[in-house]
Amino acid sequence: MTTDAPTAEQIRAAWDALAPGFDANVSPYTLRLGEDIIDRLDVGPGTRVLDVAAGSGALAIPAARRGAPTVAVDIAPTMIERLAARAEAEGLSNLRGRVMDGTALEFPDNTFDVSVSLNGVSLFPDLDGGLAELVRVTKPGGRVAVVAFGAIQRTEFVAFFMSAIKTAVSGVTPPLDPPPLPFQVSDPEKLRSKLVQAGLTAVRTETATWEGRFRSASHYWDTVTSSNPIAVQLISGLTAEQRDSVLRVLDGMLRERSGGDPGAVLHNDITIGIGTK
Repeated sequence: MTTDAPTAEQIRAAWDALAPGFDANVSPYTLRLGEDIIDRLDVGPGTRVLDVAAGSGALAIPAARRGAPTVAVDIAPTMIERLAARAEAEGLSNLRGRVMDGTALEFPDNTFDVSVSLNGVSLFPDLDGGLAELVRVTKPGGRVAVVAFGAIQRTEFVAFFMSAIKTAVSGVTPPLDPPPLPFQVSDPEKLRSKLVQAGLTAVRTETATWEGRFRSASHYWDTVTSSNPIAVQLISGLTAEQRDSVLRVLDGMLRERSGGDPGAVLHNDITIGIGTK
């Protein structure tokens, strides 16, 4: 039995539905990571930046805060609406959002000094197409950066959730073999190879640690279930009783981690690849 890849319209609709929760729960969690990535790229005034599959701005907003003229694109219109609201609230007139498919960017060749994507292009069913577009629109000598989840067992943001479901709900086995799409370039060597194939030179990859604190099991649940359509599909068949059971397991896991407090810090491996066009 084969499963057809989702169409662009299906992908747009799924992410558009997630956008309010993503903006409220996920973006605050990932902004700190975005700031770290922008620091690594030495972005500043005059650096023309493109953020692909930008969500509501975890990379684009830190870039714009540094004075860089920044364009953020996402396939979901509501994501771009949320990004625009964040930019307006901060007075970031140098940040512009556009609704756009990351595998068919509507920019000329050689437009941007830095093109980046944080858990964006790495989620594309057409990963190679997304990388090719990132490289195409980057100027010669410019840099391309792709950030993805690391190994699933060392990405507690996902692993805790999968473990809780497996423990709490009999007969439900989360999709781990093969790992879900967001982990397709979790191996630094695979990401390096993909970036080289896309035409980049001087490619370097590394695994970094990204930490995030969750206030409670319900805060963690809300963040994970608004982070990706895969999570929505995973919980869609659960009854209210089963959801309560998962939350109880998560509460126990977080309290065990924190020594009894309802909130805890989770640790995540992140794979970072940076190359030059």
